[in-house]
Amino acid sequence: MPVIVDHDAHRSRVLGELVSVNLTAFARLDQLHRWLSRRNTEYAVVLGPDIPMDEVVDLADQFRLSRPGLSVILLRDGVDASLMNTALKAGVRDVITLGDPTALNQSLARAKQVFEAIHGPNVESQGRVITVFSPKGGVGKTTLAVNLAHALTEDGNQDVCLVDLDLAFGDVAITLQLIPEHTIAEAAEVDDVDYSMLEDLLTPTTSPHLAVLAAPTTPDAKDLVTPLVVKRVLAALRSKFDVVVVDTAPGFDEQVLQALDDSDECVVVGTLDVPTIKNVKVAMETFEVLDFVPGHRHLVLNRADESVGLTRENVESILAMPVAVTVPASIDVAKATNFGQPIISIPDHPVSRAIQAIARQVTPHEEIAENEEPKANRRRGLFWRAS
Repeated sequence: MPVIVDHDAHRSRVLGELVSVNLTAFARLDQLHRWLSRRNTEYAVVLGPDIPMDEVVDLADQFRLSRPGLSVILLRDGVDASLMNTALKAGVRDVITLGDPTALNQSLARAKQVFEAIHGPNVESQGRVITVFSPKGGVGKTTLAVNLAHALTEDGNQDVCLVDLDLAFGDVAITLQLIPEHTIAEAAEVDDVDYSMLEDLLTPTTSPHLAVLAAPTTPDAKDLVTPLVVKRVLAALRSKFDVVVVDTAPGFDEQVLQALDDSDECVVVGTLDVPTIKNVKVAMETFEVLDFVPGHRHLVLNRADESVGLTRENVESILAMPVAVTVPASIDVAKATNFGQPIISIPDHPVSRAIQAIARQVTPHEEIAENEEPKANRRRGLFWRAS
């Protein structure tokens, strides 16, 4: 898929309607870099007229060496010989006048041909793995994982798989009131784990963009799912899903350690009580020693009622790390769970807004302002990433 970077949102939308392929649009280059860091199938970057020429040259020169299959296409209000010479020397593939959508479509088609000539026509995208972890049970980890998975479907723009890796006492299926016919334990019965096999093990949900890989139905099946099985399962799922959310068992068993090692982001869940905060501190020290997801750890305080005597500031001081999101306590969460309806289905609820904030935290390419509709500007396959 091509990407466009332009400060002018309206112009990006117009271009999205004129080209014959889907475009993902960003307002800033740092958003582009975060997006590309998680994707390997983008074949063209279109830079709008507002992008300064020195930044265009730097970007084209960088991609020429690091991603030779990624074409840089420059849009300008007017094109002269000096501009063309500077751009092509830097490695820009094409320079196109802004009012020429035919030339832009032809350039995008050539860029795709170049990409396929270098990488082949069937390059698989690599989705992100987001692990939801807590060193202590009873903190609402599974409820948060289920609601986060729903939030990350992004109104149908992302396909998400929720993996229940609490292999002895997983509750994802019952939280969603699902009756799975298959579980992750069956992946341990074959030598070659690939998506064609895993697809038959997935349980559909009420959302067409969310599937569940359920935990075993009996605790004794836990030992069948070795760390190697976990690694193969996550690799296969990330090849087909945009996001894989992993709900883990509390504590550090070997399967959880493997999931953390394969994760792009980790949501660490705690509550405002001394035993939990102590365990979270030990867990964070373990993360440091094992170098798990450095720079991508998100501390979430669930049921954060400060009337218990501990505050967010206390926690940040004790753990020496910021709290990413606080989720308020609410009896509505239990009610929603008992009806098999995640609280995120009530988007204006305070807990839902907190979960949406978590989703933004773990989505590095997304730059949506709070209270803004995530895809309100979607036009014919164009996804505008607001500044």
